[in-house]
Amino acid sequence: MKIDRQLGILSILLQKESVTAPYLSEMFEVSRRTINRDIEDLCKAGIPIVTRQGANGGISIIDGYKIDKTMLTHDEMQDILAGLRSLDSVNGTNRYGQLMEKLSIGSSDFLVGNQSVLIDLSSWYKDSLAPKIEVIRKAIEQHRELEFFYYAPGGESQRVIEPCYLIFRWSSWYVWGWCKSREDFRLFKLNRMDKVHLSGHVFSDRTAPLPDLRDERIFTGGIKVKALFEVDCKWRLVEEFGPHCFQEQKDGTLLFQADYTNQDNLLTWLLSFRDKVELLEPKEIREQLCQSILQMKKKYDNVADG
Repeated sequence: MKIDRQLGILSILLQKESVTAPYLSEMFEVSRRTINRDIEDLCKAGIPIVTRQGANGGISIIDGYKIDKTMLTHDEMQDILAGLRSLDSVNGTNRYGQLMEKLSIGSSDFLVGNQSVLIDLSSWYKDSLAPKIEVIRKAIEQHRELEFFYYAPGGESQRVIEPCYLIFRWSSWYVWGWCKSREDFRLFKLNRMDKVHLSGHVFSDRTAPLPDLRDERIFTGGIKVKALFEVDCKWRLVEEFGPHCFQEQKDGTLLFQADYTNQDNLLTWLLSFRDKVELLEPKEIREQLCQSILQMKKKYDNVADG
């Protein structure tokens, strides 16, 4: 990618006194003409790069600018490496690891294996997610519309969007973009997207606001839940809601109280505990849960009778 290559060129120039265009061309596996264009772009961005012709010539950054390379400490660079490696865990490639190897030229202690932060963003859906992420990235970079079939709680639909951002949030991947059918910006979950492909239509730049992803904005709450759990559910309650979401009762049970967002998700969550939980409030959802259990029993009774 262009921005990755230019970042790599800048890092090399910050660490070496001078390099040649053929050296950069071989390092990044592109033509000398491409390297020359990258150098021009870096100059336009305000990087004071100078070129010298002749036997002792080359490409370098003026001496006064080299102090900028001290702006990043070793720990900060290690954090950058951890972040880039986490992207490799999604793509199933070593693209970002190779980028960091290029960035680390001249810093022998950078990749010595003492990385203390390891981030793995992969999931059970890695095989299906990686191709989607690549297509969406290409659509964003090339300003091409994205077409896909989308499964939502309200039904399925064909969507066409102008993608703006790829987002990892709440342990899942999303794409944020302008939805042509809704004529507004929308957030789409990648796991619900199918038949994702690039459109032949190129869209113009538009002012794209960052999505408001605050928990209280997306998960509005409103369902006051009170439930009684068996003690062997404690680890899961702590994992999902923290150690202060329940009060231990004299008989050892756990009185759980929380603010929940979605009624269907709440029912599904409670059922995942099987007979280890009793919902106390809200009473109307307790009644729905009872009906669901009776319906399930009816289905299994029919199987047993058959």
